[in-house]
Amino acid sequence: MDKEQQIKVKNIPSDVKIEKPAGAQYDRFNPRNRIYVRAVTGLHQILRHRIGLVGMLAFMLLPWINYNGQQAVLFDLFNQQFTIFGLTFWPQDLTILAFIFMIAAFALFLVTTFYGRVWCGYTCPQTVWTFIFIWFEEKLEGTANQRKKLDQRPMDFDKFWRKSAKHGSWILFSLYTSITFVGYFTPIRELVVDFVTFSVGGYALLSIIVFTFCTYGNAGWMREIMCLHICPYSRFQSAMFDKDTFTVSYDAKRGESRGPRGRKQDPKELGLGDCIDCNLCVQVCPTGIDIRNGLQYECINCGACIDACDGVMDKMNYPRGLISYTTERNLEASAEKTKPVRGKLIGYSIILLVLIGALGTNIAMRVPMDLDIIRDRNQLYRTNFDGLVENTYTLKVLNKAQVEQNFRVAINGLENYQVIGQLEFSVAPGRSHDVPLSVIIDPYDLKKPVTEFEFVLSTLGDPDTQIKQSSNFFKAR
Repeated sequence: MDKEQQIKVKNIPSDVKIEKPAGAQYDRFNPRNRIYVRAVTGLHQILRHRIGLVGMLAFMLLPWINYNGQQAVLFDLFNQQFTIFGLTFWPQDLTILAFIFMIAAFALFLVTTFYGRVWCGYTCPQTVWTFIFIWFEEKLEGTANQRKKLDQRPMDFDKFWRKSAKHGSWILFSLYTSITFVGYFTPIRELVVDFVTFSVGGYALLSIIVFTFCTYGNAGWMREIMCLHICPYSRFQSAMFDKDTFTVSYDAKRGESRGPRGRKQDPKELGLGDCIDCNLCVQVCPTGIDIRNGLQYECINCGACIDACDGVMDKMNYPRGLISYTTERNLEASAEKTKPVRGKLIGYSIILLVLIGALGTNIAMRVPMDLDIIRDRNQLYRTNFDGLVENTYTLKVLNKAQVEQNFRVAINGLENYQVIGQLEFSVAPGRSHDVPLSVIIDPYDLKKPVTEFEFVLSTLGDPDTQIKQSSNFFKAR
């Protein structure tokens, strides 16, 4: 074969170079290659701090608020009653709980479709508590670079006391968080006194220990592992995204090619974009991703990279917005403009409004009492010495109000009857009361073997508020 017809073959090395973290203790199976989050200031971080502060204060203070002489928010699992500012909900009010969950779900869908994972970045308890723990780190161990150097140093007194103080503060804050959380399910004032005096009950003590350990582990050690590998929200979020969803994104057309340069140098003359490749966007990211690689499921939309990049752009005298909340359609620079209002958002909004209306109607129409009729199962009826037919019932009356109520029982659908038992009685707030009643009728006044009638339960103060429950009266055939 002629040399001119030979095909030149170029040898390509088959070994792929993988950049591994420094250190001999590298574990490739460890999903968390320790991230030292660098502190950053800016508009989005101020907003995140304030939103997180409001949420944390609400969580910490709500159990301590009293309303009508009782703890305003208390979910008593043992007695199966849930109190929220004067409203007591029971297992019979399951529809209200279902509406609340559906409203929360569709509100999350609506916000995510419009502005991405802002729930994760600004209000998620995992994010809020993680940044609180990072704040303890910064105060006790220093900046990100100082923390990294501290971990690389051999153990000495300075490192020992800093590490001890950090973990001690984590544990104390986790303990306070756990006591507050358990205080939503048991009266918090009694809980704190019992805990301090070492007389707290077994279930409460076990709950405090478990939640303290979980908070300490999640916010102190696992951190982004919860977001990347455990939380399911990061996995199905893309189903709610579209080309008009605002997410934290890097403008590659403006930023590439990236590279270092002097502040006074013209990047166009150097063939560079606006990105100076400082890697600050990576250093401030709580999940350790590089936003310049495009949209990633690890991104929690906290905006830390935006504030870091805007600070660099200000120093370089470049316009802000190299990293910003923008849409895929804007980045494509297509003729079509982003549509903030679109069919999906309108649909979610309509469903959300309907659910809110249904919840409000359900609460407004909710009567502060409940009635259950239990017949005597041993004997459907009996005939007394006077030849009259007697049926026995037990009325289970539940007072859902926060105050004691006086009730009256009436009967509709029967004529010439007699009643043995209390027709007027009082029930303590949030309690149930059993009322045994016997209804006696002359058999000649009954036209059928089984007569349907109603028990009517009403309050003495408001007779228009009533509950009707049907039952049957039996006589001998």
